Amino acid sequence: MEKQDSLDLFSEQGKYIKGKHLVTIFHNEQNLYTVLRIRVEETNDQYEDKEAVVTGYFPKMHEQETYIFYGELKDHPKFGVQFQANHFRKDIPQTKQGVVNYLSSELFKGIGKKTAESIVETLGENAISRILNQPSLLDQIPKLAPEKAKTLYDTLMEHQGLEQAMIALNQYGFGPQLSMKIYQAYKDQTVEVVQNNPYKLVEDIEGIGFGRADELGYQLGISGSHPDRIRAACLYILETESMQAGHVYTEARVLLPSVKRLLEENKRDGIEFESISNEIVKLGEEGKIMIEEQRLYVPSLYFSEKGLVTNIKRVLRQTQYEDQFPESEFLLALGKLEERLKVQYAPTQKDAIQTALMSPMLILTGGPGTGKTTVIKGIVELYADLHGCSLDPKDYKKEEPFPFILAAPTGRAAKRMTESTGLPALTIHRLLGWNGTEGFDRHEENPLEGKIIIVDETSMVDIWLANQLFKAIPENMQVILVGDEDQLPSVGPGQVLKDLLSSERIPTVKLTDIYRQAEGSSIIELAHEMKKGRLPANISAQQADRSFIQCNPGQIAAAIEKVVLNAKKKGYTAKDIQVLAPMYKGPAGIDRLNEIIQEIFNPNDGSRKELAFGDVKYRIGDKVLQLVNQPENHVFNGDMGEIVSIFYAKENTEKQDMVVVSFDGAEATYTRQDLTQITHAYCCSVHKSQGSEFPIVILPVVKSYFRMLRRNLLYTAITRSKQFLILCGEEEALRIGVERADEQSRLTSLTDKLKEAISEQIPAEKEFDGESLTYEEEIMNVDPLIGMENITPYDFMEIDNT
Repeated sequence: MEKQDSLDLFSEQGKYIKGKHLVTIFHNEQNLYTVLRIRVEETNDQYEDKEAVVTGYFPKMHEQETYIFYGELKDHPKFGVQFQANHFRKDIPQTKQGVVNYLSSELFKGIGKKTAESIVETLGENAISRILNQPSLLDQIPKLAPEKAKTLYDTLMEHQGLEQAMIALNQYGFGPQLSMKIYQAYKDQTVEVVQNNPYKLVEDIEGIGFGRADELGYQLGISGSHPDRIRAACLYILETESMQAGHVYTEARVLLPSVKRLLEENKRDGIEFESISNEIVKLGEEGKIMIEEQRLYVPSLYFSEKGLVTNIKRVLRQTQYEDQFPESEFLLALGKLEERLKVQYAPTQKDAIQTALMSPMLILTGGPGTGKTTVIKGIVELYADLHGCSLDPKDYKKEEPFPFILAAPTGRAAKRMTESTGLPALTIHRLLGWNGTEGFDRHEENPLEGKIIIVDETSMVDIWLANQLFKAIPENMQVILVGDEDQLPSVGPGQVLKDLLSSERIPTVKLTDIYRQAEGSSIIELAHEMKKGRLPANISAQQADRSFIQCNPGQIAAAIEKVVLNAKKKGYTAKDIQVLAPMYKGPAGIDRLNEIIQEIFNPNDGSRKELAFGDVKYRIGDKVLQLVNQPENHVFNGDMGEIVSIFYAKENTEKQDMVVVSFDGAEATYTRQDLTQITHAYCCSVHKSQGSEFPIVILPVVKSYFRMLRRNLLYTAITRSKQFLILCGEEEALRIGVERADEQSRLTSLTDKLKEAISEQIPAEKEFDGESLTYEEEIMNVDPLIGMENITPYDFMEIDNT
């Protein structure tokens, strides 16, 4: 049966403006935001000018073609009257002669006037919309060859199919950007897919959840127990458990009742468990879900775990490192290094460095102040000495790879690696050449080049990224993973570092003792007490580098404001101070604290450029945080930067407000529509602070932050502090959090898969007490309070405790 004509099915209502496209003023290829000028031919709005500026989200528009835009006129304070369109369509000829002239135009190669007349005679004046809805109708046209019929249909789809799909999707409540994603996935099948199985969008389109699809399904009359609805709910719950809770798999006994609850949320018909089980089995058969015993996986995560195990096994299989240097040669080189650096390593330090150099892979783990940097520096120096290679990248020819690869999950962590080792370091994404949706440039067929790779902050690496990294590690490359197992796990799925350690299949060195130079740090003392699930007896007593301000939740914002004001008076900048909070909303939430601190460090006296975006005002000099990956600019989620320029639309040829942010020299430009990608960073969440360190950390802790009160989260927060830690809130809340181990254990199978794949257990774990330090570590661990003997965190406060 022929479908209803598209013009009837997608009839527009409301204000419109019709006109010939004259020129595109601005077009953003990424988000499709477009500003164009048209010659007005018709409108039902109160607009009398001959030309109009139209804004909205469109694909590239063809000049001299006529379009109809639907939306409303807006009086922009800077640019005057504009027509803001929420959807559009190309104007389709409505008369018999108009359709004939259109189909016989140069647009349709091989279709002459006689053929066009034949099409109109056979199919009528609405031939175009009928062909778009049912291309087989062209079989009725006399003497129209199949190849010409296909070309005609493809050309109509190219020039009008998108517009028709956009109109349909708009009617179903999808915005232009999301509509474009849907169209790119289904092309000419878009309307058919959305109408016949809206739940397929959950499977195929990022950004569409079950709720959105279910609402559309309800409108289209799809029943509560329809297989497509059950299937979409299964995929949605599985994806949510991975992306939000960090699980690599979900147990069937958990998934089934969760799916049932979701499906019955709106009090529709009851859903039988058997129906859910049947759909899960079908999804498994189709490869949409991976099923292993009672574990259910998103395929990408299942294969990431399997791939990581395979490549770790491959790396560990290398045996050429075990006896590459006789003991005497190693000790001689180590002795020369000690003489050059004027230090003497303790026996355990020597053992740790030797283990790294003589093993294909090493995990180096330990808390703050335990000397991970010392060991890494020793490994690098000894490797260079024993292999006779230079540590200066300039000494290598262009075609000769630098032997040392240093990487970290975030830009700030990579920068700290460079500062501590003197060697170049990159983010893992940049190292692997991530280009966004198309994947990575580095992989099995185009591996990394070098001899040894050191990855810091491994606790932040999720299972997907770990798999991508190990796929790119070539034969004959040694691997060293460095991290603190007591920190928060990765934001993404998995707990890679913890699982690798639990497997006991990889050579490991755990650093437990604190260096004597760091013993004066009460922050490090607090961190190590917290790891044991307790607080030091003097937690509320004033220390040289740590303090606790007792206050109730209602006083948090005022206390933090006074601390920051006094820190500013003593010469500290916004970059020196980081407030960490657990939630965004509320009087002491991240959003409110950002407003307070912005007014302290970056107020506007009327002379500073600023751009309002919703309730937020961005100013030149603001400290901001990147929220999404932007590989084309080498800027990634969690990077902190500073706004260095603001350009108003009237000041640039693109006629758009723009904000320029510098991330340690790498600049990224944001139009107004892109500002959802950043936020102020004067205060941020603990997760977003991972991989970074700050001279001063201010951490509010109260019982109302119950979700925050977990040991690994609090531990991660306080270990971000280099010089001063200021806790404020309720001591009892801090105690509850420290005693409360992470109850949200992640479901992963990496440990079991490693044990199964690698049957032989590695030699007994070695511990490194770190009683001595290299010269570099001594320099790096110079007491940060030197020259500040009379300054304590209390000097930042001046809090009235009455």
